[in-house]
Amino acid sequence: MDRPTLTVGDIFRRYGEAYRRAADRVLSTAQRRVMTAIESCRTAALGGHVEQCDHCGHTRVWYNSCRNRHCPSCQSLARAAWIEDRTADLLDIPYFHVVFTMPQAIAEIAAQNKAVVYGILFRTTADTLRTIAADPRHLGAAIGFFAVLHTWGQTLMHHPHLHCVVPGGGLSPDSTRWIACRPGFFLPVRVLSRLFRRLFLESLQEAFDTGRLHFAGSLDALADPSGFAAHLHPTRQTDWVVYAKPPFAGPQQVLEYVGRYTHRVAIANQRILYMDDGHVRFRSKDDRAASPQTPQTMTRDAPEFLRRFLLHVLPSGFHRIRYYGWLGHRHRAETLARCRQLLGTIAAPPNTGNAPPPSDYRDRYESLTGVSLRACPVCADGHMIVTAALLRGHSDSARPDTS
Repeated sequence: MDRPTLTVGDIFRRYGEAYRRAADRVLSTAQRRVMTAIESCRTAALGGHVEQCDHCGHTRVWYNSCRNRHCPSCQSLARAAWIEDRTADLLDIPYFHVVFTMPQAIAEIAAQNKAVVYGILFRTTADTLRTIAADPRHLGAAIGFFAVLHTWGQTLMHHPHLHCVVPGGGLSPDSTRWIACRPGFFLPVRVLSRLFRRLFLESLQEAFDTGRLHFAGSLDALADPSGFAAHLHPTRQTDWVVYAKPPFAGPQQVLEYVGRYTHRVAIANQRILYMDDGHVRFRSKDDRAASPQTPQTMTRDAPEFLRRFLLHVLPSGFHRIRYYGWLGHRHRAETLARCRQLLGTIAAPPNTGNAPPPSDYRDRYESLTGVSLRACPVCADGHMIVTAALLRGHSDSARPDTS
C-alpha cells in the first residue's frame, strides 16, 4: 500500500521543537498533546514490529500509529469503520449537502472560544434545518440528518463551517406519510440563512451575557459590552453564507462523498509537496478563481504552516460529527424502519452478518476497504509475517518500509 513521500508528521518532527520554544506562551495543552502524538506517530517512540515475507524474504519495520484524531496518518481505518456503520442509516432517496458558515468576525471569537462557539454553530444549524423543514410552507416534515464540523479552508486558515447531509424528505407530523421535497430542491437557502443568523446571534449574546466567552490579545476590547456589540453589528446587516449543493445521485454516492469529509483533518498528507530550508509547499485551490479546479501550490515557512495546522485542534472530548432529528435519538432504528416502510424499500443486509469484527487491525482494515496490509509490497505473492515485536523507544537499524 503506497504512502505519501512526505507527511505532516515529518514536518512536526523536523520543525516542531523549534516552534514549541518560539510559541511557548500561546500553545494550549491540547495543542501540545497533538504535537507530541503526531511527532511520535509511526516512529520507534511508539514501538512496533518487524515483518518478513513468507515468499521472498523481504523484511520491513512497521511502527505503531498514534491514533490521534488530528493526525492525517491515522484516519483511514476510523473513516472506513464509520462508513460501514452509517450504511444501515441510508435511505434509497436523493440526499442534499447543505453548508452553514459563520462570518469572519465571529470566526475570530470562535478561535478563542472553540467549545462554546462551535457548540452554538451545531445547535443553531440543527434548529434552523428542523424548523424550516417542519414549516408547512416549505416541507412540513420531520427530518433526520448529520453534521460534520470543518474549521479550515484550502490555505489552512481558520474557516469554521458545518457540512450537513440531509435526505430529500421527511416524516409527516403524525408519521403516517413520507413527504418528499421537490426534485432537485431541498429548502430555500435565503430563508435558512436569515433564521440561522438570528438564532446564532441570540445564542452568542446569551453566552456573552452569562460570562461563557473570554477574550485576549487583539480581542481584549470585546470583553466590554459596547465593544462586543460594535464587533457584532456588521454581522447583523449581512447575509450569512448557507448553500445547498446539488443532490447526490443515490446512497452509494453519499458514502463515497461523505467519506472524504467525516474524518478529514486540516490537510491530507497527499497534499504535502516539499519540505526544506524552513519552508513547506503544499497543493491548494482557489475557489474564487476562474478555474478553481486548476491545481495550485502554496509555500509557507514552517512555523506558519505549523501555526495554521494547530488552529484546528479541537477541545478535548468535543464531538465533530453529530446526529439530529430521527437520526439523533434512541429510536433511530425504529424510525428508519418506518421511513423504509413508507418508501416501499427494505434495508440492505449487513456486510458481516452476526460475526464480530476482526480483532486484528490489519484484518479489520482489509474487511472494510478491500486493501490488504499483509500482502508483500515487493513480490505481491507472499504475506508479511510478524517475526519480532519492538518495544516503545526501541531504535531498530532497519529503515521503516513506506510501501
